[in-house]
Amino acid sequence: MADENETENGAAAPQVKMQALAQYIRDLSFENVVAQKGSSSAEVQPDIQVGVNLDARQRPQANTYDVIAKFKITSTNKANNETLFVLELEYGGVFFVEGVPPDQLHPFLLIECPRLLFPFVRRIISDVTQDGGFPALNIDNVDFLALYRSEMARRAQLAAATPAASA
Repeated sequence: MADENETENGAAAPQVKMQALAQYIRDLSFENVVAQKGSSSAEVQPDIQVGVNLDARQRPQANTYDVIAKFKITSTNKANNETLFVLELEYGGVFFVEGVPPDQLHPFLLIECPRLLFPFVRRIISDVTQDGGFPALNIDNVDFLALYRSEMARRAQLAAATPAASA
């Protein structure tokens, strides 16, 4: 029986190694619109919208990458459609990644690295909303694989719709 780390031709498959070297808040903004306007609506039915964008860039050091998860959360009152709060968070990680084939590196950086960052993002969002005068918001898990697939499909559709430049 072959070892799990061996390929079909008997050569050892490279061992994937990922290490978070650092995590940091790159940008954070919280706006309590209700308090600023001084309005106090008795009937509050919050509607929470969460937008997520991801970005990854190689750093000058070999096998080292910056991965940024950008969250924009808007809460509106369903009763009157007024904005309650807006939270924007850019949370980054510096990752050392080794052993990932080049054709799989892009999805690895935009799926696996954000999965590692997410619990920290969730905690920050919870703390900021609570400290900002609202009940702590514990956002649902983000399916980074589905998010990646959706973005790749959107890009493919955009590329298909854009006519090729004349030569």
